[in-house]
Amino acid sequence: MDYSFATKEYNKETMAKVVGRSLPVSEKFSVEICNFIRHKTTNKAKEILKSVAEGKKAIPFKKFNKDLSHKKKIGPGRYPKKPAIEIIKLLESVEANAQFKGLNTSNLEIKHICAHLASRPWHHGRQRRRKAKRTNIEIIVEEKKLSDAPEGHKKTKGFSPESGKGVEKAKLSQKESKQEKEKKEITKKGPTISKNTQKDNVKNTEEKPIEQKTKEIKK
Repeated sequence: MDYSFATKEYNKETMAKVVGRSLPVSEKFSVEICNFIRHKTTNKAKEILKSVAEGKKAIPFKKFNKDLSHKKKIGPGRYPKKPAIEIIKLLESVEANAQFKGLNTSNLEIKHICAHLASRPWHHGRQRRRKAKRTNIEIIVEEKKLSDAPEGHKKTKGFSPESGKGVEKAKLSQKESKQEKEKKEITKKGPTISKNTQKDNVKNTEEKPIEQKTKEIKK
C-alpha cells in the first residue's frame, strides 16, 4: 500500500525521503522533536538526538507542556529517549537513500518532518483493553546549496556566506554616490568663495573710491 506524504513539495532529483510506519513511540513526543529539528542538517539533528538519548540535553516542549517541569535555559522540556533513537534510525536511512541518488550526505537539510497518529492496536496479556502507542514519522531531506545560510543564522532571502563583504561594498558605493552628488552640486553653483576672501573683496571695494577722491584733490 502506497503512503501519501503530508507535503507535495518533493523533487526526485534533489531530495530523498523516508517513512517510519507504526513506530512504537509517543505521537506527542515525536511532534515536539520534529518541530525542534526541522530545517536543521541531518548531522546536527543526529548530534542533538544522541545527546537527548543520553540524557544530556532536553527537547523544549511548546505544545504538550501542561504541568511540565522547566529545564535550564529552555523552559518546559523532556528527555524523550525512545522517540529520539527511532528518529536517528530514520535519519540514517534517509541519508542512505540520498547517497544512492548521488547526493552529498554531509550537506543534507531536513526540509520536511512530521509525526502522525497511526493505528493503535490493543495490548495483549495482562495489559489487555489498553491501546498501544503507534506513530508514523515522515522525513524529506534536500541537498543544501553553498549559497544557503550556515547553521546558527536565521534564514533570509538572498543570504550568502559573503554577505558581510556585500554590506561593505554597499556602504562604499553609498559613499561614492554621495561624493558624486556633492561634486555635481558644486559644478552647478560654481566655485565657492570663503568668508575671508569675501571680506577682502569688500575692503577693496570700499578703499577704491577714497583713493580716487585723493587723486582728484591733488590734481
